[in-house]
Amino acid sequence: MTMDESAASLVIGPRQAGKSTLIWQTISNQPSPVLYCNCEEPSIRELCLSPALFIQDMEHLAPQAHGLFFDEIQHLNEAGLFLKGLIDLKTKMPILATGSSSYHLRSKTRESLAGRARRYQLLPFSLAEVLPPDRSPIIQTMETQTVLEESLLWGGYPEVFLSPDKEQDKGNVLGRLIEAFVLRDASDLYAIKNPQAFRRLLSLTASQVGDLVNLSNWSEILGVSVNTVGQYLSILEESHIIRLVRPYVGGKRAEITSRPKIYFIDNGLRNFLFGGFAPLQTRADRGKLVENYVLSELCKYTNPLLDSIHFWRSKSQAEVDFVLLRGNEMVVVEAKSAALKRPRLTRSLQSFIQAYSPPKVIVVNASLREEISFNDTKVIFALMQDIKPLLGQ
Repeated sequence: MTMDESAASLVIGPRQAGKSTLIWQTISNQPSPVLYCNCEEPSIRELCLSPALFIQDMEHLAPQAHGLFFDEIQHLNEAGLFLKGLIDLKTKMPILATGSSSYHLRSKTRESLAGRARRYQLLPFSLAEVLPPDRSPIIQTMETQTVLEESLLWGGYPEVFLSPDKEQDKGNVLGRLIEAFVLRDASDLYAIKNPQAFRRLLSLTASQVGDLVNLSNWSEILGVSVNTVGQYLSILEESHIIRLVRPYVGGKRAEITSRPKIYFIDNGLRNFLFGGFAPLQTRADRGKLVENYVLSELCKYTNPLLDSIHFWRSKSQAEVDFVLLRGNEMVVVEAKSAALKRPRLTRSLQSFIQAYSPPKVIVVNASLREEISFNDTKVIFALMQDIKPLLGQ
């Protein structure tokens, strides 16, 4: 990430994922000071009503500033128009901003900032970012397994991952993240009228990761309308809490479902809301945790503007976990929690390969690294830490 006088730089991602830290690191070596504006503060929002007046006030209050940093800018009523105005005034100052809500930033900046902003997505730590440095093969394997199990249970939020190895400390951090989102963003930013139903929906979705969304059933459980449940899910997705994965439809008439599947961007948040933090070996939901974690890794290694992630299910119930589309390229990813001893393709995966001939299939599992060919498709059995290099990242 660089500072640019010709365009604003927007860093989008969930609360406490490190967006502000990234920007502070970017500007730390700058010779001139940067003006910091916390847009959650009412007084700052008052200052940002007019770009021209803001520049006048800044020249008076902070004449030495050589850049502008707007934190959580989605709290401004007209974030996009405000940034556009600052850029159009040709202040010749780098402008940086963070936002935890894609909904507010996208709805208010898509048109007004066309060609005027660079967007960066920052999610919680990926496995590649927290793996230990190269050691001897045995130690490396042991430490990688420890980090992976930690990530599957507690997720990748920086404060959680870096906190002392005490469950209470990590749980408290996750609890504060949930409360900040429910009590501050949901009630204040989105003006949700039924926060109790919203909170219950969070727990309900956490109990059904990897399952198809059932709006009618969920509306009955929560006592709200189907439209309201849909709106709540959109808010959760735009705030980088969940990810709705839509079905892949390649023109085959057997593909009949249009309902998305639901996943969490972070395993830790999911387990805090439902499932707890019992060791992996004892968990009945181990398969769901691995599948959810693979999805979260795919989100971190793909470009949301260029790539799309889907699942596939046929009328005969053949199913593939993830179909990643990257331009004209297709990569299929299957998530297995078992320790495989030999290469084996499920009937569902064979059916998909026969129907669509993807060039590459990755079968993520707990033990096997091997490559085979099936119907001219390269099938790679790989470990979780292999996902990033196999995607070319």
